[in-house]
Amino acid sequence: MRVIDFFDKAVVASPDRAAFVSGTASYSYAEMQTLSIRIAVAVRAHGLSDAGRVAVYSPNDVDAFACVLAGFRANATWVPINARNALEANIDFMNLTECEWLFYHSSFAANVREIRAQVPSLLRTVCIDRTDDATPALSDFVASSSLGNIPDTGYDPHRMATILGSGGTTGRAKGILWDNLTWSTLIAEACITLPASGPVVHLCVAPMTHAAGILTFMLTPHSPTNVVLDKIEPLEIMSAIERYKVTHLFLPPTALYAMLAHPRVREFDYSSLTHFLIAASPVAPDKLSEAVEIFGPCLCQCYGQVEAPMLVTYLPPSTLAEAAREPSLRHRLKSCGQPCALSLMAIMDDDGAILPTGERGEVVVRGDLVAPCYYKNPEGTAEAHRFGWHHTGDVAYCDQDGYVYIVDRKKDMIITGGFNVFSAEVEAAINGHAAVENCAVIGVPDPKWGEAVTAIVLLRPGLQATEHEIIEFAKQRLGSVKAPKHVEFWPELPRSPVGKVLKTEIRKKFWVNTERAVN
Repeated sequence: MRVIDFFDKAVVASPDRAAFVSGTASYSYAEMQTLSIRIAVAVRAHGLSDAGRVAVYSPNDVDAFACVLAGFRANATWVPINARNALEANIDFMNLTECEWLFYHSSFAANVREIRAQVPSLLRTVCIDRTDDATPALSDFVASSSLGNIPDTGYDPHRMATILGSGGTTGRAKGILWDNLTWSTLIAEACITLPASGPVVHLCVAPMTHAAGILTFMLTPHSPTNVVLDKIEPLEIMSAIERYKVTHLFLPPTALYAMLAHPRVREFDYSSLTHFLIAASPVAPDKLSEAVEIFGPCLCQCYGQVEAPMLVTYLPPSTLAEAAREPSLRHRLKSCGQPCALSLMAIMDDDGAILPTGERGEVVVRGDLVAPCYYKNPEGTAEAHRFGWHHTGDVAYCDQDGYVYIVDRKKDMIITGGFNVFSAEVEAAINGHAAVENCAVIGVPDPKWGEAVTAIVLLRPGLQATEHEIIEFAKQRLGSVKAPKHVEFWPELPRSPVGKVLKTEIRKKFWVNTERAVN
């Protein structure tokens, strides 16, 4: 089935139930179906082709979700545009994916002017919330649209449905292609892994271009009410949980830590929560124990990546709560759980051999959950799919009970605040500074970010720069997520005999007395 088929089944099951709620805006399932049909008919009438790429560039917004649904309904391919990325990165990704349509929020109007000038494949833009620079508002764009039928192209499980971005070691984002089979497997896995015993209320507060937005569609068979907040603000999240009786919520660890640190965290009623899902990077065990005490036995964790989304392994609420309560099981708080039902997962050595219990190697995955390819990148696809398995780049081991423990990362990647940052991209930006001779970028343990992007900089002889100057220089080129949080200036960088910078030696200073090299 397609994503839109799951949604339309929810319309039949619960036409009058609130589907999306945000402030004073609210759409029932029937109303959201009608709006998405009108948008889909309009884009097809204005020339969108089958599988045409439709980008949505917006903060979390109920009408932005309507545009995503309309794209699925129009047999288009959704291209999520990260609102937190630097403009240049988004332009590059839109050119890579050859975007034809762009629905955008007016808060990005200035950026869209640059996008129009630099993305030649772009045929049309529509402003979601108002008229902008002769670009029609969404309401005007669909005003004359009928409730006509979209041409039925038949069901193809391998039809391209979504292209998501992932940072690349060369600095350019890769396009990770999900087809209908990827989506339907993910949705089926969610039904198995995240069951519902009553009405589901999902709080979508992390960016809709990432796990929170994906979870919105994953939960569709439960006909959830999706409460949409446009930013992560601890007090608003805690208040919304009580007000809307939220049952399902995804947050990265950094947001959980901010909630735990809030002085009013114990003032709200969290008893409605059944699945408080934490993912994107490992969570400090002490923080998990504190969270269970405050929010109740609803905390759960999962492991995945864009190429094998979200539910490769899962640590359910009952197991996590038991581990927080029982000292003999506390080690499981460091685990990302056991393999989920619809994928095969193993630990592999560099020669393609599956390793036994307790031995460390790379996490590999295969099955219909795995994205079929990198878009227009056969070399990258072949490299990632060696030996018939998808290679995650994460190093882990399994214990005798089948629990998986991530201990290191083969890829030179930093997970900070739930976002993937590849060090080569940051190094390339910093090395563009006139005073910098060379630099090495690593992630270091941080109580807020999980891992903080940290730059070790070697200055050119006779030149000077400050930490603030380097950080601001990087922000202008990369955006705030990828820019370093800290900069240290060293007189030399450790190198191998052939001159390669030894990041393992640099990390030793920051990861001393830790049990794993990820945080």
